[in-house]
Formats: sequence, C-alpha cells, structure tokens
Amino acid sequence: MQVSVAYIEPGQPLWLTVEVPEGSTAQQAIELSGILSRCPHLNLRKQKIGIFGKITKLTAPLDEGDRVEIYRPVTADPKTVPQRKIALLDEDEDDD
Repeated sequence: MQVSVAYIEPGQPLWLTVEVPEGSTAQQAIELSGILSRCPHLNLRKQKIGIFGKITKLTAPLDEGDRVEIYRPVTADPKTVPQRKIALLDEDEDDD
C-alpha cells in the first residue's frame, strides 16, 4: 500500500511517497521512506508525529493513502504570537 511521509524544515520540505506492506505502522513507514538518513538529526523518541494533522503514536497502524507527519518542536512562544502579529500589522499601516 502507498503512504507518504512529510517533514518540513525552513527551506527543506520533504514529502516522500513510500510503498509499505499492509499492516505497517507509522514508524515502519518513516524508516522505509529513508527520511531518517536524509535528516539524521530527527529523533523519533522526542519529536511528535501525526497522521493527517492528528497526533499519534509510532505504533499506529496505517491505511492506504495516509500521510505520516513528523513535527518540529515549537520555536515560538504561543503567548507572544498574537503580539507579533499586531506589531507586523502596525508596521504595514506605517508603510502606507
């Protein structure tokens, strides 16, 4: 069955299609995709993964067409994001 594995870093989006045996898990798809050799810094014990945007475990079974996603750690404090958006909007208004 065919699934995809996605991981995005700034300037380096990876979306790989991989053929896996029926009954494969998310971890097996990640390993078969070769993404771990392309991105050796990935640590599946520390990073969260999901299927179509829903957090899941490495042992989750896959269905045909699933997209396994490897998530990067959050680098911005969610409490400051609205403040940064407001600051950017204010800068845009000043440019007018």
